Amino acid sequence: MSPFNLETCARPNILALEPYRCARDDYKDDGTNILLDANENACGPSLTPTAVEAASKGAGVDIDFLGLHRYPDPHQRDLKQLLCNLRNTHHYTPKVITPDNLFVGVGSDEAIDALLRCFCIPGRDRILVCPPTYGMYSVSAQVNDVGLVKIPLLEAPSFGLDVPKIRDALSTERDVKMIYLCTPGNPTGSLLDKEDVRQILEHPTWNGVVVLDEAYIDFAPDGTSLAEWVAEWPNLVVMQTLSKAFGMAGIRLGAAFTSAPIARLLNSLKAPYNVSSPTSALASYVTSGDGLAKMRENRERIVAQRERLLTELPKIKGIGRLRGGTQSNFLLYEMLNSSGEPDNTVALAVYETLAEDKGVVVRFRGKEHGCLGCLRITVGTEDEVTRFLAAIEQALIEVNGGRGGKRETPGEEDRKEIAANGVVA
Repeated sequence: MSPFNLETCARPNILALEPYRCARDDYKDDGTNILLDANENACGPSLTPTAVEAASKGAGVDIDFLGLHRYPDPHQRDLKQLLCNLRNTHHYTPKVITPDNLFVGVGSDEAIDALLRCFCIPGRDRILVCPPTYGMYSVSAQVNDVGLVKIPLLEAPSFGLDVPKIRDALSTERDVKMIYLCTPGNPTGSLLDKEDVRQILEHPTWNGVVVLDEAYIDFAPDGTSLAEWVAEWPNLVVMQTLSKAFGMAGIRLGAAFTSAPIARLLNSLKAPYNVSSPTSALASYVTSGDGLAKMRENRERIVAQRERLLTELPKIKGIGRLRGGTQSNFLLYEMLNSSGEPDNTVALAVYETLAEDKGVVVRFRGKEHGCLGCLRITVGTEDEVTRFLAAIEQALIEVNGGRGGKRETPGEEDRKEIAANGVVA
């Protein structure tokens, strides 16, 4: 069992925090009350009847646009229950997670930042990350003046956790409060082995928090999520989002499943009304009934196109190895030079040629650990995949044939940087 102790791990000022009590904490709008407590605009939102009608038709969901002059529910327990229903699969535990185990906020990024503020003392504490991984862990750490310990993932294509080195670092490195792990990984697309995660959770001396970022978990096989484990482990946080499989990136809704004591701290330090009423209504729709059915339908379409890319990309001259997993809605592939070697100069030239000449935008990831010469390709619709396959085949011909791509012949500064770092920034 973990030696985790919340009282000595969390920041003392956060443990002592008295949460801000907002107007809706005491009395809610039941449709009959006259609400004169929150300094809201009693005349209603600045929307004409025409605008409300248009917005209502466009949303296709029951959103009270005329109620936008009132602050939203600060606790979102109904939405949290829907998220719990989704993850209470009992694949890993008979225990049940409840709204008390949840923090919801503005995407996963709010949870990443809130956890840092909750546990890490600026200028002293550090987090552990495993590159290649999602860049916001490091960015948020820097914003909060929190240091980094880096233990790279194992070599491609497994991109698994180097458990012995991680456990050793948690034993020997001072002031490491959290470890951020991405599964399926970004940009790797690989699932982490749950037994590797268990070994880290079972570290015999480390008093810290393990954060699993499951942003892409719904593209993996059913039952893969470890959100239920928060009912078993007091120091586990599992982050999820509606931006990916649910296709709701525009509403910015993320969730962090964790133990009730940690959830209380996160909810204590958040802004009072961090989830808007339209966001809550749309999130509630897509996590129940028809919304879930539509998500699964769209997921099947994406998986079918993912399989198509896995079949077709290796047939194209200049496409190298798949350097990661197939458990997300993107794939990580090498771009080869005329000698058949993965090459960052070629990958960058293909990336720019695709975007600037072909109107197809992918992501250059060659500067990441273990991703030499790699592009990360998001799985699109059938038509988008058709266009992409034709475009990348032509781009590789142009780049390796010397007939296109603005960076196929690097300038002197580029050559120096490639020689020194293997990348063009």
